[in-house]
Amino acid sequence: MKMLLRNTLVVLVSALTLSACQTADFSKQTSQTINMPTVAVNLDSDGDGVPNKLDQCPNTPENVVVDDRGCPHSLLFGENEFMMEARAYYDENSSEIKSEYYEQLDNAGKKMQDHLDAVMHIEGHISKREDNNANQTLSRYRVEEIKNYMTMTYNIDPDRIKTIYYGSERPIATNDAENSWLNQRIYALISNVE
Repeated sequence: MKMLLRNTLVVLVSALTLSACQTADFSKQTSQTINMPTVAVNLDSDGDGVPNKLDQCPNTPENVVVDDRGCPHSLLFGENEFMMEARAYYDENSSEIKSEYYEQLDNAGKKMQDHLDAVMHIEGHISKREDNNANQTLSRYRVEEIKNYMTMTYNIDPDRIKTIYYGSERPIATNDAENSWLNQRIYALISNVE
């Protein structure tokens, strides 16, 4: 009984304390309507800097320079001069081209067909995590896979495709588990500008 009486007393004291805190006079306050500006959000799902509603090449891979249409960038210098880049990133210990990079390669192949003076320079890279005796040639396999795709799909003369294999010598990111995929890459520069 004493316990019940004490608990009841604590509840009553708490209720009185809380009611004493609410002494503000709300009768003098008036309500106001605030007009907040509406903000339109332009979504950019692939993060290339071009809003979805204007992006003609959705799902552009990361680290690809794009034009104002959201497509891989082709720099025009003179009337028939150009320079464009292509990149592809690979799963660890793989030289298989991922499907999301075929659009870039197809654009490069078509450009090389249109410009018979264009040359492609391809660099192959691997991450430190892939760098062991079994994978010494992995950067070469990645480059050769791209070269084969260009020659077989677009009938590009293999002499127009220059290759170099860097292995893990030129990382662009740390080689930890989270970022090493950025080093598992090829970089291609297609140009007819000397």
